[in-house]
Amino acid sequence: MTLRTEAEGWLRTKETDQWSDPETGERAIAKWRASIDEGRAWVVVGEGERVLATVSRGPVDRDFWTDADHPESGLHLYKLIVAREASGRQLGTRVIDWMSRLAALEGRSWVRIDTWRTNTELHAYYERLGFQHVRTEAPAHRLSGWLAQRPAGELVMPEDLLRVGVDSGRVEVPTQGGRA
Repeated sequence: MTLRTEAEGWLRTKETDQWSDPETGERAIAKWRASIDEGRAWVVVGEGERVLATVSRGPVDRDFWTDADHPESGLHLYKLIVAREASGRQLGTRVIDWMSRLAALEGRSWVRIDTWRTNTELHAYYERLGFQHVRTEAPAHRLSGWLAQRPAGELVMPEDLLRVGVDSGRVEVPTQGGRA
């Protein structure tokens, strides 16, 4: 939750309205707590057990993905947040690569995301990582809906993979020259 609070503050300094609506935020946080309670959220830890990132997977969001999308063919990635102290270290890319490997191990075809509709900077980030925009949905009760996917198993940084730690729900950042 600390990462979410930090991200909300950082987003307020950007030209986006993402995560600025308290009502939407409360619903999103309730969903996120459920994913944590159900064991569908992971944290990335670095030296000193510092939490540097989090990511969740979730069920198909039927506000966006339809039967025609064959939603079961995708691993649906949610709530990727990287601590500001880890910014610029390609940690988000490595987390997505890790999820992509997980999707391939499960026999899925896609890693799928939905992001805030108005955050074009985030859309460009995901496109640089190989995600293809599928379409944008705009249900009245939601502010996300920019849908994208990339093939499962596709890696951007195969030489710098994250490893799963002994503890459930934990991904470790190997230290290489002091970098996470």
